[in-house]
Parts: sequence; C-alpha cells; structure tokens
Amino acid sequence: MAPEGVAELRDWLFLLMLCLTLLAEVLEVAAATGYDEEEDLVCPSVCRCDEDFIYCNDRGLSSIPPLPPSATVLYLQNNHIDNAGLPTSLERHLTVRVVYLYDNELDDFPMHLPPSLRELHLQDNNIRTLPRSTLARMPLLEKLHLDDNSVSTVSIEDKAFVDNPRLRLLFLSRNHLSSIPSGLPASLEELRLDDNRISTIPTHAFRGLSSLRRLVLDGNLLANQRIADDTFSRLSNLTELSLVRNSLLTPPLNLPSAHLQRLSLQDNALIHMPRGSLDGMRRLQRLDLSGNNLTTLPRGLFKDLDSLGQLLVRGNPWHCGCNLRWLHDWLHARGNSITVRGLTCQAPEKVRDMTLKDLTSQMEECEVTGVVSAGAGAGATGSGTRDRVGGVGGVAASSTTLSPPQGSLFTLRSKRPGLGLPDSGLDYTLGSSGVGKSLALNVKPLAHDSIRVTWSVAQPTSSFRLSWLRLGTSAAMGSITETLVRGDRREYLLTSLQPRSSYIICMVPLAASSGGKGAMAGGDSDSDEAPVCAKAETSDPSQPDVGQEDNQDSEHMATLPLAGIIGGATVIVSLALIFAIFCWYGHRAGRLSSRDQYSRGSSRKSKHYDDYIESGTKKDTTILEIRGPGFQMTPMVTHQPPKPLREDYIIHTIFPSNGTGLYKGAHQVSNAGYGTNRGYRERGIPDIDYCYT
Repeated sequence: MAPEGVAELRDWLFLLMLCLTLLAEVLEVAAATGYDEEEDLVCPSVCRCDEDFIYCNDRGLSSIPPLPPSATVLYLQNNHIDNAGLPTSLERHLTVRVVYLYDNELDDFPMHLPPSLRELHLQDNNIRTLPRSTLARMPLLEKLHLDDNSVSTVSIEDKAFVDNPRLRLLFLSRNHLSSIPSGLPASLEELRLDDNRISTIPTHAFRGLSSLRRLVLDGNLLANQRIADDTFSRLSNLTELSLVRNSLLTPPLNLPSAHLQRLSLQDNALIHMPRGSLDGMRRLQRLDLSGNNLTTLPRGLFKDLDSLGQLLVRGNPWHCGCNLRWLHDWLHARGNSITVRGLTCQAPEKVRDMTLKDLTSQMEECEVTGVVSAGAGAGATGSGTRDRVGGVGGVAASSTTLSPPQGSLFTLRSKRPGLGLPDSGLDYTLGSSGVGKSLALNVKPLAHDSIRVTWSVAQPTSSFRLSWLRLGTSAAMGSITETLVRGDRREYLLTSLQPRSSYIICMVPLAASSGGKGAMAGGDSDSDEAPVCAKAETSDPSQPDVGQEDNQDSEHMATLPLAGIIGGATVIVSLALIFAIFCWYGHRAGRLSSRDQYSRGSSRKSKHYDDYIESGTKKDTTILEIRGPGFQMTPMVTHQPPKPLREDYIIHTIFPSNGTGLYKGAHQVSNAGYGTNRGYRERGIPDIDYCYT
C-alpha cells in the first residue's frame, strides 16, 4: 500500500475515535440529567421515598399520587383514600410486593392493584364483598388481611379464592360472618375468624385444608351441639387451635392430636373434661382452661401430655378432694418441667385458697378402696376414694363416652350391679313422684333439656346417690348416669338432657361407713333401702316450656299480696300524717286564742295599780314612750306598787302623726321659768329634753 493511503486511513481512524468519545460523553450527561428529572417527578412532595420504600401514610390523602417505578413497599395507611382514589396506572407497577391500605375509606375490594402483589393489608375499612374477578388479578398473593370490615358469608363469591393458589394467611376477624367461608384454598396455613357470628361448623367446613396450622375461632357463638363430631379431625397438621370465648361445655370431639402444640379453651362454660379428650397429644406444649366451671379432672386425662410445659387453669372452682390426688402426684412427678397457673382450691373450706401442689399432707390421708363398675356390653373399671380432706367424698368414675355429662362431675356412665333400677324395656306405671321407706321423691320438667328433682327424708343421712336413665328404643340401649349428692341438699337440677325423651330418676340414701382409720365423711356405703324412682318426660324445644310458664305465673301471683301490703301500708301512713297535721294545727290555734283571752283579763285585773295604761302609756324598764297627753311620770319596778319619787327622767318624744305638739293639752305644767311655749320650735316640737316634776 502506498504511504499516502496509510496516512489517510490513520486520519480516518483518529476522527472515528474522537467522535465515539464525544458521543459517550453526551450520553452520560443526558442520562444523569434525565435520571434527576425523573426522580424529582415520580417521588411526590407529600411522601417520603427511601430507596424502594414509599411512605405516604398519615398524610390525609384522598388518592394515591404517582409512584416511582422501582417501588416495592407502599405505605398508604391512615388516609382518606376511597375506591375512586386508586389510579389505573397502579397495576403497571410490577415491582410492588407489599401494600398497606388499612384505615382508609374503601367500600369495595380495591381494583387495579399490581399483579405482583404478595401481601395486602386492608384492615379497618368498610369492604363488604370479595369478588372472584378482583382476587384473580393477584395470582401471587400470599397474605390477605381483611380484619374489621363488613364482610358477610353471603358476600363472599363462590370459589372466590380459587385463583389464589399461593394464599397462606387469611385474616377475617371482626366481620359479619355466620359460618366458615367455603372454597378456601388448600395452601392456607393460618386462618383467623375470631369475633364473628359463627354458630355452626358442619363436617365439610375444613375439607381440603390439610396444610392449615393455625386456626383461631375466638369470640363466636359455638356450642357442642352445633359442631360436627369429625370437624377438626380433618386438620391433621394443625399446631394451634383457639376456641376462646364461646359456649362450649366440653372440648369438641376428635380434636387433631398428632401435631397440636397449643390448645386454648379459656372463657367458655366447660363443666367437664371427658377422659380421652386429650389422648394422643404428645406434642402439646400449652393448655389453657382458664375461666370455666371445672371442679375436677378425671384420672388419666394427662397421660399422653409428656411435652406439656404450661398449664393455665385460673378462674375455676376447684374442689381439692381425693378426686384430685392423681393430679397432685402427677404435678410432683413433673417437677419444674411444667408451669402451672391458677390451680387454687376453692373447696372444701378447710383448704380454700391453697394450691393443690401444697396439699401433700392432706392427700396422704386419701385411701384408695377400689370400686369396679361394669357396663352393659363393655367393662369399665373405676377407682373410688375415701376423702378426709373436705368431708365430701369424690367418686372418680370411668367413662366410655365423650358426650357432655349431666348433673355433677362425679358421674358414672355404666350400670352398677347393686343399683336395682327398673328394667327400661318394660312399661312401668311410674309417676312424677315416688315414696319409699324413708324418702319421698318428686320430679318436674322445667325445660326441654332440664328436670328439677326434689326430695324429703325422714331422718338425716350423709349423702344420696341420684341416678337417671334415659329410656331408649330397647332396654340394652339405655344408659344410666349417677352422681353423689350431699346429705344437706333437698333439690337437684338435671341439665343437658335430650328433648322429647323419657327419663326414670331414682334416689337412694347412703349410710355412712362406721370407723377405721381411713374412714372419712365422704366414704358412704349403699344402704339396704330400695331406690325410690319417678318418671319424667322432657318437652319439645319448639313448644313453650310449661314449667317456666308456671313458675312465671306463680311468681306473678306471689307478687300480688306483697303489692297489696305495700299499698295498704302507704295509705295508712298517709292518713296518719294528715291527721297529725290537723291535730297540730287545731292545738296551735286554740293555744293562741286562750293566750289572747288571758292577756286581756290580766290587763283588766291590774288596772288598780297600772293607772297610766288607760292614758296610752306603755311601761318599759329602759324607755318611756309617750303615747298621749296627761300622764304620771313614776318609776316602776316590776310586780311592785307604784311609789312616788322625785327623780330625773329622760323623755324620748314620739312624734304624732298629725304633727301637733305633745304638750298642747288641757293639762299644762305651770312653772316659772318653764312656760308652755318656751323652748318650742315650729309646729310645737320642744327642743329641751330635760324636765322636772
């Protein structure tokens, strides 16, 4: 190549490099300027931008301002944003992961939200509906908070969450739900439905929720009769179940036991913890039974609770007799591995306000006597105890059923050989009362699920054994329940009975055992007397309770005599008061009249020595007032006759109404130096106050 061509090529390459360098500089300057302008444009002045976190909360906003394209977390809570304030451009921000929109003015579920959303907070709004089409716009949603809104069961569209396969957490607390929402996604791990109006849980309520680990149903209207038997058994992976503030009498049946770690049953109406209700819960770490009506716990209730670390039982009327000897021993065996709160005795009076764990000396006096109770068709063994702790023996009875008990907590669900109840398969002519050798029994249905039992005895006894049998379709199907009643009681209320059912109720007095070191007041033995039985039938729930109406009528009739007595007493008191006022007024008027007459007579009688009264002069020990002309100026002493003396007097003149002089009468004083006209001003008023007589 020629030298001229090489030089020309070198020049062209130099120019090309120079142009490329200038272009790079221009692009860099333009990019820097454009970035600054864009940043100033997308971060609103009312908000604060911290990298990809946008803080627009508590600003009083009514709409969402333009946002930076790199935003990932939006804080928009505590504003006045309504549905019209959500711009359509919001769904184009594909980097947004979390949005806080709680405590705003949203009436409907917000639209135009980014499809990349993972977590959405919508608490404290007024959202009423959950449409499937809106939820389908967020297929990646994992956490949805809808607490404190107005969502009802019918306002949740069918299969509303079918397009949210990643939803793991759903909060619907404090809404208007009356049942468990249907169509919940199988991926759900935590569900909160507390403080709603849920009263019924059917069998299929939690179908398909095998991943659910935490379920909160506090503050609803749940009762044992409205929860299906196998409702919770489907939740095989459940680790926490909370049923606080409901109306449960016993724990629900078939609770999941494989993975359950926390069970909260406080503030219900629990009266019984059936044996076997906590079986298999080997991973349970916290059990809360506070605020119920439990007096005892059956033996063996905690046999599988090896991992239990917290037992909370405050607010229960614990009866610390020999019936809780097993629990006392179990707590001492666990030692410091378990924390117990609230296991304080309320009865007997001897151990009131003492903790069960401190009753070692009292529990050593309990003597196990071994009582075997055989059931109809199945053997059931139990253990009885003689109780020296409180004077009332507790029967720790075995139970082969988990249904709610009737009567007290010391119940037997199996037939006792020595009871001698009538055969339930025969037609007995039992009435509502029965009379035995030393006991008279009377029964009366009060409601569709309760019967009142009253009795009287000829001689005192330590206790009674009360038994009742529900008549089934056959004799083999009937089940006997019995309880021990203190000897000082004369009535008992059977509750939680089956409506429209016939019951045979029997009672027998128990004779106190006589001696031995281990004998206690509660250790009663059966007497030879045959049981006294009566028959009663519970009413239909759809019909009004006759017993309650009778009680209301009797109470109403009982109030009538009381009202009459109160009214009569009021009338009598009013008349007496009026009569007393008239008497007082008449007595006062008569006294004044007699006083006036007496003053007039006395004035006449004193005329012989009080001569100047007729002249209009009024006597006083300090002031002498002149009422008219003609007077005798004589000093007077009370109750003494007048004696003429020569004295000096100060005369306080009283001006008459007509303005005439006081000394211009017919009788004028003639004295040299003191004439009648001397010392007078105009109109006859004297100007000298001293005169002599």
